[in-house]
Amino acid sequence: MLKGVFVNGVGIAKSLVLLVCFLHVCYLIVGVLQGYLGANPIESLTHTTGEWGLFFLWLALSITPLRRLFHWNFLVHFRRMLGLCSFVYITAHFSIFIVFDHFFFLPSILEDIIERPYISVGFLAFVLMIPLAITSWSVIQRKLGRYWKRLHQSVYVVAILGVIHYWWLVKADILSPLLYGMVLLVLLGVRAYFFYRKNIRV
Repeated sequence: MLKGVFVNGVGIAKSLVLLVCFLHVCYLIVGVLQGYLGANPIESLTHTTGEWGLFFLWLALSITPLRRLFHWNFLVHFRRMLGLCSFVYITAHFSIFIVFDHFFFLPSILEDIIERPYISVGFLAFVLMIPLAITSWSVIQRKLGRYWKRLHQSVYVVAILGVIHYWWLVKADILSPLLYGMVLLVLLGVRAYFFYRKNIRV
């Protein structure tokens, strides 16, 4: 009975997270149509989807440290969903760049990716997220076995690239990317601590 209550509770929590994402997307769409996203709605849309993508990625990255520090093992049920939410927002972020900034014109897209370092870094992070999203499903995890865990450790590379992309994008107002970077350092520090404690030889 308790197991059933737990499963239902997790399901409700997941549904609420997805509902928040859905309502947020609706808000952004209506904002573009109604013009309340500011003088440059496309820029606002680009920044918002990027920030929400990073936010959900950081939530996904915090699952393992929180489990190890506080033994909140139930959080593992949210990791895949949070990671996929991040991927959806980052995909939207990149899609806006392709559609509204370059109108699907491939030479212009490639030129921007090559010549602008912050776009190069962001594009690399997006490319690295694709195999992570594809292999996040249980059936693929079982087929990959131990290689799945090694592959998904690259999410920290994605996170570092995301911070660099954000930092180089904003240039002057670095408070937000600085905060993301500091949180990432804490998450990496916790992971390094437990790795060291597990492998230390007395």
